[in-house]
Amino acid sequence: MNNSLKDRAFNMTHFIYFDLKLLLFLLFAMGWMMPTANAQTTIRLGRESPIYKLQFAEMAINNLYVDSVNEESLVEDAIRGMLEKLDPHSSYISAKEVKAMNEPLQGSFDGIGIQFNVFTDTLMVVQTISGGPSARAGILAGDRIVNVDDTVIAGVKLSREEMVRKLRGTHGSIVRVGIIRPGIKGMLSFSIKRDKIPLYSVDAVYMIRPGIGYIRIGNFAATTYNEFMNALSRLRSKGMQHLILDLQENGGGYMEAAVKVANEFLDKGDMIVYTKGRNYVQNAEYRADGNGCMRKGQIVVLIDEFSASASEIVAGALQDQDRGTIVGRRSFGKGLVQRPVDLPDGSMIRLTIAHYYTPAGRCIQKPYRKGGLRDYASELDNRLKRGELMHADSIHFADSLRYKTLRLGRTVYGGGGIMPDDFVSLDTLHFTSFHRKLMAKSIIINAHLRYFDQHRKRLKALYKSFDDFNSRYEVPAEELDSILAEGERLDIKPADAEERRRTLDYIRMQLKGLVARDLWNVSEYFQVVNEKSDIVNRALHILQQSAR
Repeated sequence: MNNSLKDRAFNMTHFIYFDLKLLLFLLFAMGWMMPTANAQTTIRLGRESPIYKLQFAEMAINNLYVDSVNEESLVEDAIRGMLEKLDPHSSYISAKEVKAMNEPLQGSFDGIGIQFNVFTDTLMVVQTISGGPSARAGILAGDRIVNVDDTVIAGVKLSREEMVRKLRGTHGSIVRVGIIRPGIKGMLSFSIKRDKIPLYSVDAVYMIRPGIGYIRIGNFAATTYNEFMNALSRLRSKGMQHLILDLQENGGGYMEAAVKVANEFLDKGDMIVYTKGRNYVQNAEYRADGNGCMRKGQIVVLIDEFSASASEIVAGALQDQDRGTIVGRRSFGKGLVQRPVDLPDGSMIRLTIAHYYTPAGRCIQKPYRKGGLRDYASELDNRLKRGELMHADSIHFADSLRYKTLRLGRTVYGGGGIMPDDFVSLDTLHFTSFHRKLMAKSIIINAHLRYFDQHRKRLKALYKSFDDFNSRYEVPAEELDSILAEGERLDIKPADAEERRRTLDYIRMQLKGLVARDLWNVSEYFQVVNEKSDIVNRALHILQQSAR
């Protein structure tokens, strides 16, 4: 190596060394807490330090590589590579993704307050949110938004996400939209002032039978506990004594919200969940305060293979404390406590720092192999292939995974996820291959959108209440015929007459639920479809039997 190259290498080494010292000083000055297992833990700054080697390599690539490189992309890929070696849920999230991710958890965003579908490449308003910006501006259900701030969004193949991005914006800003309204010639123009739009995590609340309430929680967000308490208050005012708590497809969210919900069912001092990590600061216990309003009455919790994390905390606590009956299929099995680590550019590392354990000591997290992301991602498919979603006796547990509930001493199982007390198989009676193919081509939803758009005014005038609608409405035969015809055009046909009958029976219920949703809200949708839900009907049977 000539002297010039030696000088450059020497200068680069010293620059990196001093840059690292400055970096670490700033991290500690900004309050970065590096967890330590004991007082002997040290941070190495010498040439043997892994962080020294990493930054030296990055700087060498950025300065010496033959072609220009994207330094930001290199660093992001390096971070992702490190995290992939740890566990399936430690991850890097870009600044853009962080903003989008936080909106449903924080419970609000700045937008115009509409529910919409994209139909024939056009944004069609399904409902305006009561009291929201669009409702105040005069937007109506059935309106087509064709341009936003002079940018055409109809007929140009924009994705749903791109349409949403154009409608959202900073708080208080004005967005101008061009509207095509059925029955009105020409385009209407509206100026809408963006505002905070509430996002609700409680999807459905109603009395499913006399004395039995039903609450469905879609995810655990910052607003979930208040929504849940309001739902309980409404149901108790209608005579609720027992509750079905539906956590199917609930992927989790804020642990604090799950703990607060579970607290409402448990006696003072009852363990809800505890966490254990490498360092004592990551260990914590969460116990009930004894002030819950649902410590009496029967509880049934519904879970499935998509119920994860925070929803598993609730199900596990009520099962281990013998406070509720768990019905459905084994839950997902995500029991890792994750801490968000904010990075300077607004991006984030979601880092696993501990495991969740149920009160009986079961680890919620299903097994994983470090670096085995592909195997982990296909675990649910493997459950289906080995028959676990269809037959309870296809699930086998080692003796070491047997635990006892804390009051009655019933056997429950660890090893990943919450195994229900009462198994209900996947509903293959209604979810036929024919139905899946029709859904995949959007044939059913498009038929509904066409029908509802044509008959919206008539339906609203005809049905003044949901109860009246639920008792009288029948799906028109011509709507079903149009679905079958479109399926046949795309060579989608039932295997036999029996599959055709079962599929149409399910589609009738589905279409009725969609009309109910668009006339009222998503809660009414679940009131329709739950009547033919195997898992909901099993819960009802359990509660009605216990009341005898």
